[in-house]
Amino acid sequence: MEELDLRPGELDLLAGCPPCQGFSTLRTLNGGRQVEEPMNDLVHEFVRFVRTFLPKAVMMENVPGLLTDDRLTQIKSELKALDYLCDAKVFNAQDYGVPQRRKRMILIGLRRMSPTFASAVRRRRTVAGAIRKLQPPSTCEDPAHNYTVRRADHVMALIRRIPRDGGSRTDLPDEDQLKCHKGFDGFKDIYGRMAWQQPAPTITGGCINPSKGRYLHPQEDRAITLREAAMLQGFPQSYKFDLAQGRYPVAQLIGNAFPPKFAEHHARSIYRHIQDQADAKQ
Repeated sequence: MEELDLRPGELDLLAGCPPCQGFSTLRTLNGGRQVEEPMNDLVHEFVRFVRTFLPKAVMMENVPGLLTDDRLTQIKSELKALDYLCDAKVFNAQDYGVPQRRKRMILIGLRRMSPTFASAVRRRRTVAGAIRKLQPPSTCEDPAHNYTVRRADHVMALIRRIPRDGGSRTDLPDEDQLKCHKGFDGFKDIYGRMAWQQPAPTITGGCINPSKGRYLHPQEDRAITLREAAMLQGFPQSYKFDLAQGRYPVAQLIGNAFPPKFAEHHARSIYRHIQDQADAKQ
C-alpha cells in the first residue's frame, strides 16, 4: 500500500485467481490430488488483502468446484462482514468471446452495492476464427509457433490415422489403438483433433501434448503450438513468451490463464458499477 500510495478504500478493484488445482474435477478422475491439499487455503489470503485494502470491488476466478466448497461459504461470510455484497456463479468462456469451452466460477463483490454479471455475447468464436489464418509453423520466425517436436514412430502413425476436423482415437479400429488405450474407457479426448467450426476444448497446461487431451491440430498431423494455444485462450498474436526454460513452463502459463476476453467482459461490468457508485456520491 505504501508503494502504491493507497489508503484503505481507494483501490478500485482487487482481482485474484488463487491456485485452483485442488478444487478441479480432475482430482476425482486421476486420484492424484486431494481436496484438503494445503494450497486450497490460499483462497483465504485473498480475503486478507481485501480486509486491508477495502477495495471498491473484488473479483475472484476459480474452477467450478469451489462454488460448492465450504471455503467459499466462509469467504462470502467474511466479505459480508466487511460490507461487501457478493455473488458467485459458473460461466462458460465460450459465451464471452473466447474460442474455447472453459467453465469457470467467478465471484464478484461490491461494497454496499449488489453486483450483476456481464451478459453473454451472441456470437461464439471457433477454432477456425482464432487460428486458421496463422502461417504454418515451419514458415514463420515466431519461436512460440516454430519449434521442433520429436515423437515416437508409433505415436506419429496413430496421429496420422486420426480423422481430420474433430476426429478421435475412438474412431479407429481396435488394432490401431495404442496398447495403453485398449480396455480403458476414460479420457476419451486424448489424441483427438480439434474441430474447425467448434470452440476448442479447455486449454490446460498440457495443451501442446496430444496425450493430455484433444490437442491435435484439426488438419495437420501435429499438436497445436504454443502460439495456437495462446490464441485459443484469447492472447493477442503479438504477445511474447519467455522460452528460456523451455516449452512446458510456457504451456503451463497459458493453460492456467484467465482468458483475457472473458475477464474483460466482467471487468467492464464492474467498472460500470464503480462509476454508478461515484456518480451517486456527487
